[in-house]
Amino acid sequence: MHDSEVAMDITRPRERGGPVRLTYVGHSTVVVEMSGIRLVTDPILRPRVAHLRRTAPAATVTAPIDCVLVSHAHMDHLDPRSIALLPGDPVIVVPRGAARHVRNRRVIEVAEGNQVEIGALTVQATHAEHDGRRYAVGPSRPSLGFRIVGDRSIYFAGDTGLFAGMADIGRSGIDVALLPVAGWGSRLPPGHLGPHTAARALQPLAPRVAVPIHWGTLSPIAAGRKRRRNGRSAAEAFATHAAAAAPQVSVVVLPPGGTLEL
Repeated sequence: MHDSEVAMDITRPRERGGPVRLTYVGHSTVVVEMSGIRLVTDPILRPRVAHLRRTAPAATVTAPIDCVLVSHAHMDHLDPRSIALLPGDPVIVVPRGAARHVRNRRVIEVAEGNQVEIGALTVQATHAEHDGRRYAVGPSRPSLGFRIVGDRSIYFAGDTGLFAGMADIGRSGIDVALLPVAGWGSRLPPGHLGPHTAARALQPLAPRVAVPIHWGTLSPIAAGRKRRRNGRSAAEAFATHAAAAAPQVSVVVLPPGGTLEL
């Protein structure tokens, strides 16, 4: 489906005004509970995905999921077997061209600027500065971020570098920004945020709260079991840089499995 606005019938209570909960599962996987809807971003739940091994504690999601948001088609963000492990019958929202990688009939392809209504939530696809092709050699594919609006407004950046449009996203209002702060290898390629650049992104985005993601979860198998790259130090470095770059933003570092309640 390519409509700019698509309404989905989600048969769950649509209660507003309750607590908003964010649970960091690891890497870019966050469970968002808001306005009677439960959604998850870029679910990676298996012990191994392609050439990457999970070094954080095992991941499980036990409560039914209404919606899955996939930022791009890289294997550490779009894993059909992890999606299949999710309880419930979720709607899967993916960038255009990525539906072919998802074994699910309830798939919505979106482009930058499109909106999807998921019960009481509005999900808007935003720009992401990142090469989202599935394989190193293959057709170009877009990457997206998502602004999720219900009782609060949450910005999930996906994988991205800095881009000018962050100021526009910030002007729309953000309560919580989920920002990547590291990678999984020994270097951080273009199209990613590190601890320092993620802290710089806080100025144009202007969230009330920032939660670092994309750290401390996956490591290349070839690196060996004892070498855990980009661990908590990346999240702590982000918090340090953020205190200098945007002292008005509250930074909450959640360990994999940790929950923030608003």
